[in-house]
Amino acid sequence: MYVKGKKMSGEETEGEKVKKVAEFKTLLEKRMREMETELEGTRVLLEFVDAALLEKGFKRAELVKPTPTILPKVVAPPVTEYERSVPLKTATGDLLANLYMGEDSIRVVLAEDKDFNISTPPFMSFLVERVLVKMQEKDREAAGTGEIAPDRILSYNIVRERDVVREITIQNIRPERLKELKSTVRWTLEKMYEKTKTGS
Repeated sequence: MYVKGKKMSGEETEGEKVKKVAEFKTLLEKRMREMETELEGTRVLLEFVDAALLEKGFKRAELVKPTPTILPKVVAPPVTEYERSVPLKTATGDLLANLYMGEDSIRVVLAEDKDFNISTPPFMSFLVERVLVKMQEKDREAAGTGEIAPDRILSYNIVRERDVVREITIQNIRPERLKELKSTVRWTLEKMYEKTKTGS
């Protein structure tokens, strides 16, 4: 039974339902406009922050670019600076590396068929820490007293593929150290090769 277009049970008429849906649609549209305005404001703020960072000398790439952990590195001299080469071999004739010698620098290119892992003794513990680092420290002391120029301090660079050593470059070598370094590098590689073969 209906009274003036309404059900006696109190249920809403179809017209009232449509009206409520329309009102809800209006609310949704309003909320959407508010969100769009908020998003636009956020974009403006982001542009402002970017501009402020650029003014301070920052670039986006610099903010996220990771800093790799590497061994002390210098730019290796061109190969043309090396006057002669010497193969470094084991007592049985296995090639360990080719050593290129310059006036005050050497470049050691390890044999491609051998994997000399940087963690294999005595590479880091002896060649790097007890020989190269110690020579570098002595040169720094000599530079501090004026015995040598600061740009003549021994420097070295170790090129790796993951943990495998591929090249070693040593620069600013004093004449009296050249023979010592050549022998030290050969001895180190021989010991590493022995450990690689025995698996110890």
